[in-house]
Amino acid sequence: MALSIAYLAVIAALASAVIALGADFRRNVFARTLPFLLLGVSGTAAVTAGGWALLDSLKLTQLLPLGLPWLHWHLRLDALSGFFFAVVGLLLIAVSFYGPAYVREFKGSKQPLPVLGLFTGLFAAGMLLVLLADDAFAFMVAWELMSVSSYFLVTYQHQNAANRRAGFLYLLMAHVGALAILLGFGVLASFADGTGARAVVQGCTGCGFGADFTFDAMRTATLSPLWASIAFALAFFGFGMKAGLVPLHAWLPEAHPVAPAHISALMSGAMIKMGIYGIVRLTYDLIGHIQWEWGVVVLLAGGASALLGVLYALMQHDLKRLLAYHSIENIGIILMGLGLSMIFLGTGHEMLGTLGLVAALYHTLNHAVFKALLFLGAGAVLYRTHERDLDHLGGLIHRMPWTAAFFLVGCTAISALPPFNGFVSEWLTLQAALQAPQLENGVLRTLIPVTAALLALATALTAACFVKAYGVAFLGRPRSRHVAHAREVPAGMLIGMGMLAVLCLVLGILPTTVIGVLDAVPQLLLGQVSPNLTAHGWLWLTPVSADVASYSAPLVLAAIAITFIVGRVLLRRNASLIRRSAPWDCGFGSLNARMQYTATAFAQPIRRVFAGVWKVQEQVDVTYASAPASLVSGVRHQLHIADWSWLKLYEPIGRLVLTGARHIGLLHSGHIRTYLMYSFATLLLLLWIVT
Repeated sequence: MALSIAYLAVIAALASAVIALGADFRRNVFARTLPFLLLGVSGTAAVTAGGWALLDSLKLTQLLPLGLPWLHWHLRLDALSGFFFAVVGLLLIAVSFYGPAYVREFKGSKQPLPVLGLFTGLFAAGMLLVLLADDAFAFMVAWELMSVSSYFLVTYQHQNAANRRAGFLYLLMAHVGALAILLGFGVLASFADGTGARAVVQGCTGCGFGADFTFDAMRTATLSPLWASIAFALAFFGFGMKAGLVPLHAWLPEAHPVAPAHISALMSGAMIKMGIYGIVRLTYDLIGHIQWEWGVVVLLAGGASALLGVLYALMQHDLKRLLAYHSIENIGIILMGLGLSMIFLGTGHEMLGTLGLVAALYHTLNHAVFKALLFLGAGAVLYRTHERDLDHLGGLIHRMPWTAAFFLVGCTAISALPPFNGFVSEWLTLQAALQAPQLENGVLRTLIPVTAALLALATALTAACFVKAYGVAFLGRPRSRHVAHAREVPAGMLIGMGMLAVLCLVLGILPTTVIGVLDAVPQLLLGQVSPNLTAHGWLWLTPVSADVASYSAPLVLAAIAITFIVGRVLLRRNASLIRRSAPWDCGFGSLNARMQYTATAFAQPIRRVFAGVWKVQEQVDVTYASAPASLVSGVRHQLHIADWSWLKLYEPIGRLVLTGARHIGLLHSGHIRTYLMYSFATLLLLLWIVT
């Protein structure tokens, strides 16, 4: 039954795509709403099937007569795929409320709305099929469906050169990553026992070598440590590229900002989690024998991604680009949890390894919720103001109060402040890192606290970044005419954001309940759970033991509520003593928007401290009046921040490819004598090989 509901989720997403292609979006409101209604059905079915798989620890498989003659599609719904299924479903439900009103933004443009609906449905179906796939062939077909459909969504507004460039870069890197993933599957398939595997794979008797490409067959593979490491390295590279791991992140800050807001929410909240799913599925499930050295690689890569992601984000003044870089940061935090888990499991500390895995999974869920909320909030701002530049915003809290409130919840959650959900998962990750003294390896006991310090620094910088983003965008005075005349977005968009905002609070104040549901995943992958986490009931979260550390989210929420109420009562009692007047303007006339902090100015101290992280090009142009010559008539400040990974890694590769293409192009000279020479040289080579 649960697997049938999972199929319903996929079918509803495909139906959304088909109906959107034939709908008249511009004239018929119902036609514009129906595809999103089907996405809501898909999301509801996905949450139901995924929750069922988690609660009952299901492990359901089915063979479908699709695919190649010797390799049919094998599908599987278990606790791991069920967890990610529910994550995708939650975001699809939010988008189903948000989308019908938001796509009116494109109603008067040249963009065909049916195309947007078509590829949105295919994109959702591709993600769900990736999670259901139980063989390499079905997985790669679904992976390509997800990647190609999202490419068309990134380039939806293709009249902009930036969109075309972002789409090309995204598609190129997606296929490079897919090739690495395919090679990783190939390594596992080559070591699968063909005879034994067919006995394991139901319905595949006589299927030939195709049986080795099923995940059940790969689970039976016996790999040496070297080949296991090669398979892990290929998978980590391929899936890490989809997740946006530094330095494989170049596509992410280009693609996410240019996509429509609800697509950005799905890409950041759900699609990049397919990379996390792939790493967990292949490492913990298909390979199985985890080596602690892999954990060191994942931990270091995660620490670098977390710190560099937030530092890059701090320098941005484009709101959506800022959020895109924070996706890199949070992927780094998830990978830090996975890295700690692999280190502890590889050194024989199963309970601590389970703690790291649960922390990573919890942050996967949390990031999906609050990052989707923030992207939908950024879309609401763009919908009403047509501005993404923070330095052109301001004062929106008075004009869009509900959007401001929901965005503030997202800012608080991503900054890991209690009682919201981001705090719980980052606190669990930090608690796992603090157990490093239990390791016997001195290098690991030194390395892990250093990465824990990186996590703490990244968290503090994230808080500073969102103080900047929220303060500049929503507080102060409007900086442009569009912002000054903005108004609140339609109710459907508010419902989508409000649902995610409520989830940020619920996931933050009921962590023990959520972890109790998540325990099905480590039970599936590791054969055990971490009983200490929920040993003291729903009120207290104890990662290791109550003597070491504990956290009670409900009590924290109660303390915050009591403090707020008491403070408000005291302020009201003394309200008559407060005298209001116009702020002092230093004698220069009335205050205006130019006197406010800009996003660039806010980040200047951090830019000075971490100057070596970026290539900074700063220029100040001063214009003087003709008379008197010493009088300054204008000042213009220009700042350009470049990513070193792009300058040192991607641009040299690009130049090398172009140089090689030019040399290869010389082979096509167009002269018949040249082609005859090639044929003669080839003939001589073949004769030499034969003899």
